[in-house]
Amino acid sequence: MVQVRVMGYGEVKIRSYDVQIHRAGVEDLERRCEVGPTERAVLFIDTMGDPICRIRNSPMYKMLVAEVGGELVGVIQGSIKLATVHKPPKNLAKLGYVLGLRIAPLHRRRGIGSRLVLELEKWFAANDVDYAYMATEKDNEASVNLFINRLGYAKFRTPAILVNPVDHHRALRLSSKTEVAKLKVEEAEFLYRKFMTSTEFFPDDIGNILRNKLSMGTWVAYPRGENFGSDGKALPRNWAMLSVWNSGELFKLRLAETPLSCFLHTKSSTLIDRIFPCLKLPATPDFLSPFGFYFMYGLHHEGSLSEKLVRHLCQFVHNMATKTRDCKVIVTEVGGNDILRLNIPYWKSLSCPEDLWCIKTLKNEENKIHQLQKAPPTTASLFVDPREV
Repeated sequence: MVQVRVMGYGEVKIRSYDVQIHRAGVEDLERRCEVGPTERAVLFIDTMGDPICRIRNSPMYKMLVAEVGGELVGVIQGSIKLATVHKPPKNLAKLGYVLGLRIAPLHRRRGIGSRLVLELEKWFAANDVDYAYMATEKDNEASVNLFINRLGYAKFRTPAILVNPVDHHRALRLSSKTEVAKLKVEEAEFLYRKFMTSTEFFPDDIGNILRNKLSMGTWVAYPRGENFGSDGKALPRNWAMLSVWNSGELFKLRLAETPLSCFLHTKSSTLIDRIFPCLKLPATPDFLSPFGFYFMYGLHHEGSLSEKLVRHLCQFVHNMATKTRDCKVIVTEVGGNDILRLNIPYWKSLSCPEDLWCIKTLKNEENKIHQLQKAPPTTASLFVDPREV
C-alpha cells in the first residue's frame, strides 16, 4: 500500500486490488462513472461480477484502487506484454497497457487520477517496461488533458473501432466462388509470424492467444478451386485470414443512455418479430440488456483481389454468431489508414471512427518517443490484442 498526500485534499491510500475487499466498491464505481455523449449510442462494459476480467488473460497484470477515508474513489488497471513497436531488426519492446481508469465524480480534478497512473507506471518500470500506452476517444477532453498535457504521453495512432449488429433472423448468403477453411493453431501461428511480425503491436506470445479458450479459431478465405498451403509454400495469389475471440464469455456489453431513435428502433423491431415471425425481416438486436460479442482480430490479406475475401470472412463470422444467441454484435479494430475498414461491415452509430492511442517512454530516452511520433506506421495494419479489448 502507498499513502500519498494530494495538495489541498488530504491523504489518499493506493493499494493493490483485493477481490474480497474491493469488488463491490469497484462495481459501484463503474456504474457511477457511466457517462457518455447523448447524441449517439454508447456501449459500456458489464463485468458480470469480475472487475478484473479485461486483463485476466494477459501475461502480467495489476489493478490498483484509491481510497479516501475508507471510501473507494478510484481504480486503474494495467497489463504487460512483449510486442512489435520499432522497425526490424530491433522491433520488439516491452509494453505496459493502461486501461480502466475511473475516478468517482465527486473526487475528480484533485490529482487522484494522476497518482494512480504514476503508481501503475512504477509497476511497469519495476518490470522493465519500455513504453506505456493507453487508448481513449479523441473527444474525451478529460482523458486527453490528463495523459498528454500532464503525464507526458504523446498521440501515437488513431485506429477505428467497428461494431456490426448480428441479425439472428437470417444467415448471410456467401459467394460460391470463395472457399473458407479453418486452420490448426500451429498453422495459424506460423502464418501470423510469417506475415505479421512487422505489424505494429503484434504480440510475441501470439501462440498463447491462439491457444486461449476464448479464441474460437482462425479462418482463411481464398478462391474456390485453388489450393491453400498453410505451410506458406503454396499460397494462392489472393487470400485473407482472421481470428475470432469470444469476448462474451468474459464480460458483456450493454447500451447506456440509449438515444431515443435507437430505443424506438429496437422496440419496434422486437415487436414486429413477435407479431410476424415468419417474415424473418432484418432486425436490430435487443441492446437493452447485457449481451455478448465476438471480436475479430489478426485481420490480414494478400493479393489485389483479397479485400473482397476479407468481406467474405466477415460474413462468415456473422453467420457463426447467429448460432450463439447471446452474441449480438461483432467488433473489430483496424488501423486508421487501413483500407480494410472499407470492407468490414459496421453500424456507424455504434462505432468509433477515430480512437486515440497515446504512448510514453519509461526509460528516459526522449529521442525514442519523438521518433515513434514522427515515424509513419510500419504497416497500414495494426494488431489489436483481444486480451486488451
